[in-house]
Amino acid sequence: MKIVIAGAGDMGYHLAEQLSYENQDIVLIDLDKDVLDNVSSHLDVMTILGDATTLEILKNANVRQANMFMAVTTSEKTNIVAALLAKQLGAKRVIARVRNHDYLKPEHELYFKNLGIDNIISPGMLCSDEIYRMIKNSTFTDVFEFEGGKLNVVGLTLDQYCTLVNKKISDMKDNPIFEDIKIIAIVRDQMTIIPRGNTIIRNNDHVFFISNKKAVSSIVDLLGQQKVGIKNVMIIGGDDLAFTTALKLENEYRVTLVHKDKERCKWLSERLNDTLVINGDYKNIEILIEEGLEEMEAFISLTDSSETNIITSLSAKNHGVYKAIAHVDTREYIHISHSIGVDSLINKKLVAANQVTRFLRKGKVEAVSGIYGVDAEIIQYVITKNNRVTKKPLKDLHFPETAIVAGVIRGEEVFIPDGDFVLQMDDKVIVLALPAAKNSLEKLFH
Repeated sequence: MKIVIAGAGDMGYHLAEQLSYENQDIVLIDLDKDVLDNVSSHLDVMTILGDATTLEILKNANVRQANMFMAVTTSEKTNIVAALLAKQLGAKRVIARVRNHDYLKPEHELYFKNLGIDNIISPGMLCSDEIYRMIKNSTFTDVFEFEGGKLNVVGLTLDQYCTLVNKKISDMKDNPIFEDIKIIAIVRDQMTIIPRGNTIIRNNDHVFFISNKKAVSSIVDLLGQQKVGIKNVMIIGGDDLAFTTALKLENEYRVTLVHKDKERCKWLSERLNDTLVINGDYKNIEILIEEGLEEMEAFISLTDSSETNIITSLSAKNHGVYKAIAHVDTREYIHISHSIGVDSLINKKLVAANQVTRFLRKGKVEAVSGIYGVDAEIIQYVITKNNRVTKKPLKDLHFPETAIVAGVIRGEEVFIPDGDFVLQMDDKVIVLALPAAKNSLEKLFH
């Protein structure tokens, strides 16, 4: 598959990195020579220096042969123009990254489809949706919903007092709660483990569970975790992501937003109906305390500095805030997300890249979710034809060792399958997979 990506920033780099591991034919276009030199030294992709909105550059990238063209630069206008030109030149599918929320309204998305842009994505909107899910399920560090929450994947770090520590997975089957929940992955010392019956849970393991909607609260009870209802939320930062997140939360929570730029605060206060906007230096913890930090249940740091976001989130935790979420632009921080001390880290460019990735999977894929700090992804396949996956129980499908069928949605029913479960046509199958499993999975579900 030939894929052309315009923009070699964090999002473009992450997409190119993921796809290069799968031996895809990747071309990366950017205006910055230093950025492309860095890409060339780390990834096996072709790079082209130039403006993706010029026909000459697009032709040099052989866009007419591209199965997919993705315009993910930081310029919305560049992305739209480049996507339109790529489609006219013959690219089969084109995707453009945008910032304008108005473009994402269903009735407006149709305009772009009529012009030839197949999909538009907004990293800020996708990221604010994920933050909202984290606040709604504040006990967990990671939350992924499938089919409107019919099945949920949640992550949590276990301490020495957890009843599961030092137990084998196989010993848990007698507990009736495990009919509705399942452990699908464990992160230990920055390594990802697909659990089997003889796997033993250890102290400080970061464990991922899948459950139906009703059983999510049972996971909290099982692990003996504290339940805290979130009412008061403080956000620091004032860019588009902070605005979108405040807009998303203010109808359900008491939101205070602190930003250092006076004019931007005025802009925010005019557009946010129920958010208290404060002009102040969010690096000064005393100011945050004066504005009610110690009364907050949640703290969300969304400034333009990863370091500031991490440090202020740690300070918030030290002042008794229950849930701290930090946005990080630095990709390296993601790999230590479960040991850094902040409850949850999030990166809007990686969130958006995960959204794009689902268009590249063979077989009918409805969703792909990458997990922060984990070398794995969760893929939602749809069974579209009768083949061997519908004729044998799961245990006889020669499923790769580096993947696990986590759950199945069948109409309004949900299942946490065991080895004897048999898939049917139109089932929506949730699979957690390490990179090594991708080729085998695509053969199974194609």
